[in-house]
Amino acid sequence: MGIENVLRHLIAYGRMTARVTDAVILMAGSGSRLVAGGHILPKPLIRIAGREVFSYAVESLAAAGIRKLHVVTGRNGEALVPKLKLLLPAGMELNPIHNPDSQKQNGLSVLVAAPHVRAPFLLTMGDHLFDSSIVDLLTRTADLDSLNVAIDLKIETIFDLDDAMKIQTRGDKVHAIGKELKDYDAIDTGLFVSTPQFFDYLEKAKRDNDCSLADGVRAMAADGKVRVIDIGKAWWQDIDTPEMLAAAEKRVSRRRFAAGSAGP
Repeated sequence: MGIENVLRHLIAYGRMTARVTDAVILMAGSGSRLVAGGHILPKPLIRIAGREVFSYAVESLAAAGIRKLHVVTGRNGEALVPKLKLLLPAGMELNPIHNPDSQKQNGLSVLVAAPHVRAPFLLTMGDHLFDSSIVDLLTRTADLDSLNVAIDLKIETIFDLDDAMKIQTRGDKVHAIGKELKDYDAIDTGLFVSTPQFFDYLEKAKRDNDCSLADGVRAMAADGKVRVIDIGKAWWQDIDTPEMLAAAEKRVSRRRFAAGSAGP
């Protein structure tokens, strides 16, 4: 059976068994560090090993049963959305959402999706690559009444640890989160399965009509409602900088060659 047929069967199976069918993908940022490095395309459209970053993500999400993507865009939304639609697999719906405050923190990008999402949903970033196994693990094992964070305990493998969102865990819960944490044992991978209740915590976390996603996580964790799910040996990478992009290109190219596959 060819890879295309295998993928179609996996997607069909995922849709039949899915516990989570909506995903929110944040892509309202300007990508300033990549632009400074000479990259002009929006991060979801940057090609890695011959494919757009967004295409890797939607393939993994579709295989896990995600049927509707709520993509939150900023100033480049009108140019970006038509290109994203061309990359969707059959049967997946794209719902573009404009964030008028895209120059502010990413918590506001999550909040603009609130009117569109009524059930537990997957949340991720438009500039992240990740193994399909992480999405499958999250959607299968998440507590749908909590916020579930996919964490990486392989701290020594993180490409840019200074820039990483650090987490201190206690048991299976988040105790503290922040890039400046000194005492931590895990890294936030940027993949979540969330209850809609998370929107309420983001609203409460606002200061001067602004908040980060981490602010909402921190507020919800204070009530003991943020679980961690260890991704084990699985791989992920964000592409905030030219150096991260180069590392991801090298890793994906090597993995595709070894596996003879189109996946990341």
